[in-house]
Amino acid sequence: MTGNDTFDIAPGWVDGETKALEAPNDHRAELRLWLRLLTCTTLVESEVRRRLREEFDSTLPRFDLMAQLERAPDGMVLGEVSKRMMVSPGNITVLVERLTESGHISRTTLQTDRRVQVIALTPFGRAEFEKMAVRHADWISELFAGLAASDSGVLMDELAKLKRSIVASLARGA
Repeated sequence: MTGNDTFDIAPGWVDGETKALEAPNDHRAELRLWLRLLTCTTLVESEVRRRLREEFDSTLPRFDLMAQLERAPDGMVLGEVSKRMMVSPGNITVLVERLTESGHISRTTLQTDRRVQVIALTPFGRAEFEKMAVRHADWISELFAGLAASDSGVLMDELAKLKRSIVASLARGA
């Protein structure tokens, strides 16, 4: 495949990348690359959201919150979860309320500072997350199946370079 490939995803499907490919000389290579990355991300995210909803009656934000907590057996402070997920504390509060009501997470206050809340997966929440995580990994494998392992490694290396470039640019205040 070349950088100018077009894709027939579905009849009537039009995304930013496809529109940019209609007039490639109007768009710099970096913009076309960004649109390709965004299109791939959007396609995968939309499918994962659909499958979580259909199979587990859950949402991607709930899955993401549970994934953060799964890595912290002793729980996490709400502010830390918010930073890791790169969302506002208000968004986390709504998710915490719903997952507390459903029995997936517990919420306690620190004895040293009653204003600070620590959230953690309950045993039920941990078991439910394990089921979702296994299926999630299967879905990602299925969606990426057309990519050879060697290509995947090269892509990971190149995306690591891109990430370093972006972080360096942000550090310079660009």
